[in-house]
Formats: sequence, structure tokens, C-alpha cells
Amino acid sequence: MFGTILKLLTLCALAHSINAHTLKQDPQRQQVPITPEQKYLIVRGESSATSEEHLQFDDAATLLLSAFKTQQLKAALDLEECSEPTHKATFSGIDYVILLSMLVVSLGIGIFYGFFQTGGSSSDDFLLGSGMSLLPVTLSLTTSFITAIELLGNPSEMYFQGTQFVLIVIPMLLVIPVAVKVFYPIYFKMELTSCYEYLGIRFGKEIRILGAVLYVIQMCFYTAVAVLAPAIALSKATGLDTKIAVILIYVVCVFYSSMGGIKACVIADSFQAAVLAVSLVLIVLLGCFYSGSPVQVFQTAAERSRLEFFNFDPSPTTRHTVWSVVIGGFFYWTSLFCTNQASVQKCMSLKSLKLAKIALGFAIIGLVFVFLLNFYTGLMVFTHYADCDPLSVGRITASDQLLPYYVINTYDHVYTIAGIFVAGIFAASLGTVASALNSLSAVTCEDLLINGMNIKISPEKGATYAKWMSLGYGVGSFGLVFIVEHLGGVLQATLTLNGLIGGVTLGLFVLGIACKQANTKGAFYGGLLSLALVIFVGVVAQIANVETPALPTSVEHCDCHVNVTGIIDDLLSESLLPPAEHGFTSWPIFRMSYMWFSMVGCLLTVFLGWLISVIIDAVQRRSVLRLTAKGIDNPAVSEDVFKCDVPVIFTTMKPIEPTSGEGHINLAIRLDDEYSAK
Repeated sequence: MFGTILKLLTLCALAHSINAHTLKQDPQRQQVPITPEQKYLIVRGESSATSEEHLQFDDAATLLLSAFKTQQLKAALDLEECSEPTHKATFSGIDYVILLSMLVVSLGIGIFYGFFQTGGSSSDDFLLGSGMSLLPVTLSLTTSFITAIELLGNPSEMYFQGTQFVLIVIPMLLVIPVAVKVFYPIYFKMELTSCYEYLGIRFGKEIRILGAVLYVIQMCFYTAVAVLAPAIALSKATGLDTKIAVILIYVVCVFYSSMGGIKACVIADSFQAAVLAVSLVLIVLLGCFYSGSPVQVFQTAAERSRLEFFNFDPSPTTRHTVWSVVIGGFFYWTSLFCTNQASVQKCMSLKSLKLAKIALGFAIIGLVFVFLLNFYTGLMVFTHYADCDPLSVGRITASDQLLPYYVINTYDHVYTIAGIFVAGIFAASLGTVASALNSLSAVTCEDLLINGMNIKISPEKGATYAKWMSLGYGVGSFGLVFIVEHLGGVLQATLTLNGLIGGVTLGLFVLGIACKQANTKGAFYGGLLSLALVIFVGVVAQIANVETPALPTSVEHCDCHVNVTGIIDDLLSESLLPPAEHGFTSWPIFRMSYMWFSMVGCLLTVFLGWLISVIIDAVQRRSVLRLTAKGIDNPAVSEDVFKCDVPVIFTTMKPIEPTSGEGHINLAIRLDDEYSAK
């Protein structure tokens, strides 16, 4: 009934629009015949497709649409079709020069550190950099956390969903004390190359390999998506070929990350951070002139219901609330800053823990600034298109094309701006991929080859192995791009999978740090079980694909012909009744906001790992008690087992307190040495 009322209101509005134009007598145009039966229609509710009321409804819709299309043809003669503009902004020669210059400089950095820089022949030099400077590492950390997906997705989020997601900067700041007080002191005290070495020291070889394998799977797919998604958006909005964009990014990244190691990645990231900052600042400054001042931007956003910061809805199925963004975002950023090898490896390249803390703090502050600038850009774009939404009129086909379309078309006559903008997007992709490739080579060499497969690699050959690993992962990730491209909806699924795996990995670290009772089997089986559960929930959630409707947009004052009849056709053809929910996919857990996935993965891993550890410990204690029980209660154990002919060795000497740098003293070894000396 509700759907019928809405359809009827649509017909009434359409009839009102036609009343003053189409149904007038016009000798130049043939009138659409109206039969007496079609003058008055009464629709009393939803009925079957063969009922008389339903047929009359369809006849009325067909009549009104035909009349409306006839009237629109005359108006459309003087205006171009919105979905087919006569002028399309494209990349110019100077724009290509700017883009290629940025890529050539990045290549030059790889050539310098690969062929002309002394040192770097050992695996530690290649993977850790042997004492990098503070400023380059800070800029590199900031660039690594800014992906091209976020640069294009954040403005789109502000445009279509509002500003609730802006609160994501709060958990970024909350992560700083956790990182500098809990995680990084452990890493520096152990002098780790891979952060997953901690899992091996705490739990054993199996957990170290599990963490490394999860990271490899996570980053291989994530790098492919992080390159493909912005390449597709840039292709649709600027005309830049998708394959050319992907090839350029991977060729440059693979070259300087495999030849120059972590030093080349850090220095190249610093240069790319400057390019990215220039592009973002230029867009905002030009937007103040072309789209409106900050006062106008926020005023328009408030009038059109885009400003929202205090949605305290407790439902976990609501996409963005204060709870999901702040709490769920805290777990997401903790996994990214504290247990992701790409970030840990750069902090470990510094000379001391103090410098690492400073670099991490300033990197997060810089990241907050970039995100806020990016969010404001989204509101600025909304102000520009407040009365003519490019997605509704067919100028773009997806929401992530919004920012490229705005820059290329609004600043079309501004010299070099398109090239600088695309160079900034490329810089974000380069930083993400290069850091991932270098960290993947470190994890593979240290955790999988040396520790997992017991392959002995000398420090001299370690750099060579790492270079080939970086090259291999680059080629493999490049191949995944073209597989992912043909899988459609796997893009969003892969990004969700990234959050799920990151949450489970964070859970393993928290389990080792916070739970003394946790043991190897508990961590291993708890981690695997948690991973299986959260991936199942995430995959089913992607299949259910509950999309949050966008906030209303307008096409009221477009300077082109809007194909309103197509919009009305779609409205009348689709059912407005809520879809029927069947099966387990309708359960609330499968409609949970994606912001909670990292938290669920982490807490589930900690709980199951602790529970299984406690159960295993209780079973083992019971078995030991059975074996050591004496008397008739345990006739299976002979008394000879408890006889001992070896004299008991003891000493009255107090244990020597270890000095700084000596590490842990094995008292058992000291006693044996004293006994043998006597």
C-alpha cells in the first residue's frame, strides 16, 4: 500500500508538470489522445498485475510519460544532455609531464640508493635502514597511512552520507599513548626486524608463522585493491587509461623498493608526501574561489543536512555512529599503527625508542591534518554541486569518481592543476604499495624462510634474498590486479577482509601481552577459530550487502537537460516495498557496521585464545596429577619411578642480579657449571 501511494504521488506531480504544457492545444504538435476512461483513475492499493486497477495504473503512467517526453523534446533542443556532455575535460600534455616527472624522481631515488649509496649490503641495512633520520621517517609514516582509496572515498562520504565519519580522527590520537607505552617499547627492547618475532618469542614458532601468513595474505590483496580502485576512478573521470595507471604505479614501486630497500622507500615517501600535500592544499585554496568560502561551505552543509557529529544510536547495525567510529576505529588504527609490519618496520629503522615515539606522534598528527583537509574537500564539492548532483544526472557512474570529476571539470582552465592532482593520487598509491612490498620481503625472509623453513641465510645474502622477494611480491600483486578487476564486488569485500585480518592479528598480540595464562595451543586454535568466524561474518555481510541510502541530492538548477523520464521510469518499475528477509542473512550480526569488524576480530581472538589456554592448562594439570599420584589410588605407576640415586645439588649463594644489557640469567646453567667445577 505504501509503494502504491508513493507511485501515485509521483504521477500526480508529473501530471501537474504536464498540465500547463503538454495538454494544451498546439497546432505544431500532434496531441496525445486521451480516452475518457483515462481521465479519472482511482487506485486503492497494491493488487495483482492482472487486476483492472493495476492495468489502469500502468496505462496512466504510460500516458503521462509519453506526454511528458513529448514536451521535454522541445526543451532539450537548446540544452545538451547531462549524461552526454559535448565538452569533456581530458589530460593535457603538460599534465602528463607533471605526472611522469613525479614518477621519474621516485625512480631516481631507487637508482641512487640501489647503485650509488654505500652500505646496504646486509639484510639489516636493506630492511631496517641502519639508523634513519627523524623527518623522513615521520613523513613516510604519514604517507603510508594515507591510501588513494581514502583520498577519493572520504570526500564522497561527506558528500553522500554526512560528517559523522569525521570523528575517525579521535581514535587516531587515542592510539598514540597505547603505541608508545605498550607496543614499541617491547619491539625496541627485543631489537626485532619483524614484529611477528614477538609472537614467536611469546608463544612459539607456529604463532609467528600464523601472524606472518595472515599479513602476507592481507597485504597482497590490499595492495592490488589500493591500486585498482583509484585507477578505475581516475580513468572514468579523467580519461586516463586504467591499465596505464596500474602499470606505471607497479613499475616504479617494484623498482625503487627492490633496489633501494627501506631507505629508498622512506626518502621516496617523503618526496611523495610533499606532492600530496601540495595537491590537497591547492584544491582547497582554489575551491575557496570557485565553490565558496568556508562559511558558505558549512552553511550549505547545515542547510542540506550534511552536518552530523552526535549520532549516539546504540544499534551496531547503524553504519556510522559515535560508538562505531570512535570505538571501532580505535581497534582499526591500533592494528594499523602497532601490529602492521609496514609501520613497525619504519619505526624500527630509527636509532632509538625516543625518536620512534616522536616520529609516530608527529606522523599521526600529520595524518589527522590530512584527513580533516580531505573531509573539508568533500563538503566543498557538495557546495559546488548542491543543486546539480553529477551522479544523479549521469555525469559520473560511481561515488568515488566525484573528486576527480570535480577537479578536472571545475579547474579545467587552471593550468597544470589536473596533473598535480593526479600526481598526488599516484603518490598516495606509490607510498602504500612500496611500503607493503618492502615489509612483505622482511616478513618472508625473517618469519617464513629463516624461522619457518629453517633456511640459513647469511647477512650478506639477506639483502639479495629481500630484493628478489620484493620483486616477486610486486609481480604477484600486479597479477592480482587484473584478477580482482573482473570480480566486481570483491573490491569492498577485500577491504573488509583487510580489517578482519588486522583485528585477529591485533588480538594475538594483545593475548600475548595481557594474558599470562595464554599458551601456544590456545593462541593458535583461538586465532584460527576467530579468523574463520569473522571471515564468515564478513563474507555473508558482503553477500547480504545492506547499503545505507544516501542523503538527498538535487538536480533542480542543472545547466543541462536532465533525463527526468529515465529517473521516473526507474521509480515506477521498481518495487518500493521493503524486500522480504529470508534465511540467516537477515540476522543482525550479518548487518553489523563494517566499523566493528576489527574490534570483533580482536576481542574474539583474545577471549577464545584465553579460554582454550585455560582448558588445555587444566587438562594438562589433571594429567600430571594422575601420573604423580602414589599408593593404591594409582596402581599403574610403580614406586621405582620416584626413586632417585643422583645427589641433590644446592647452593647457598644468592643469585646475581643481571645488569643492563646482560639479559636473562639461566640459573640452571649456573648450577651445572658450579657442580662440574667442583
